[in-house]
Amino acid sequence: MKAIAILTSGGDAPGMNAAIRAVTRSALNRDIAVYGVREGWQGLIDDRMTRLSARDVGGIIQIGGTFLGSARSKEFREEGGRSKALRNLATRGIDALVVIGGNGSQTGSAALHGVGFPVVGIASTIDNDLYGTDVTIGCDTAINVTVGAIDNLRTTGSSHTRAFLVETMGRNCGYLAMMAGLAGGAEVISTPEFEVSAFEIAERLRAAYERGKTHAIVVLAEGVKENAARIMQYFESNGGMAGFELRATVLGHVVRGAPPTAFDRLLATRLGVAALTSLAEGVSGVLIGEQRGEITRTPLAEIAGRTKPISTNLIELARVLAK
Repeated sequence: MKAIAILTSGGDAPGMNAAIRAVTRSALNRDIAVYGVREGWQGLIDDRMTRLSARDVGGIIQIGGTFLGSARSKEFREEGGRSKALRNLATRGIDALVVIGGNGSQTGSAALHGVGFPVVGIASTIDNDLYGTDVTIGCDTAINVTVGAIDNLRTTGSSHTRAFLVETMGRNCGYLAMMAGLAGGAEVISTPEFEVSAFEIAERLRAAYERGKTHAIVVLAEGVKENAARIMQYFESNGGMAGFELRATVLGHVVRGAPPTAFDRLLATRLGVAALTSLAEGVSGVLIGEQRGEITRTPLAEIAGRTKPISTNLIELARVLAK
């Protein structure tokens, strides 16, 4: 193996830069040339690649996002787009590809590997919904950002006897909302997998108010049907139901761009080195992840199109601790 390429795809996640750094420096240590692909799969189709040196990836381990850029590509989903990408890789003499990203990104990895090109994926998404790994790069940072916001809002809520709705990211997976809600001591957590209706939220807030609580927090995943805007409309139409004065905060993309936590930096570094090791050993078509504390390789064919569900134990734990 003489040369590899690296790309980041889908939503950015804190720690992607640390993974790029680890893959690049591990490859250079083995005298393997490294090309960075700009703007994800579309950059591979458009041949936007640059040679990376050890210095090019210096000073980025602490920076959120991805300095290579990221994008989603409809063209790559078509056979013609993938053919362009393969021609560009062949022209540059690139022997293998490392893809850092989540579900959609690794579905693309599986498609490219399915036509015979060596690809290794690295599990990276703030949603932590990727099958084949217990934890993904960026998730820990996103949880910490969300918990920080919850802590700040709780202080204000206590000062004014208010309840706050906090809507965080996660697409159709509620892991981020669930873990941040548990860590932040939320009174109610609503996720797409275990959605709580506006009526029940009102009942729980009223119960908390009557128990003498001076504040309350409701954490919502963005993928729920009754999001923050709809719940606020419901409460405005049924004033006084919760006891508390109610406010809403939608965190949105603010949870993505933070500097990665030490955990995410270390995870990204371990997964990046493991991805290069896998390719050097002649093993491709796998996702590099972590399960039960160990670095694992899961076939990409088993990952494409699958998502990891939230444990039902978590929702029961949240219900018990909210009282």
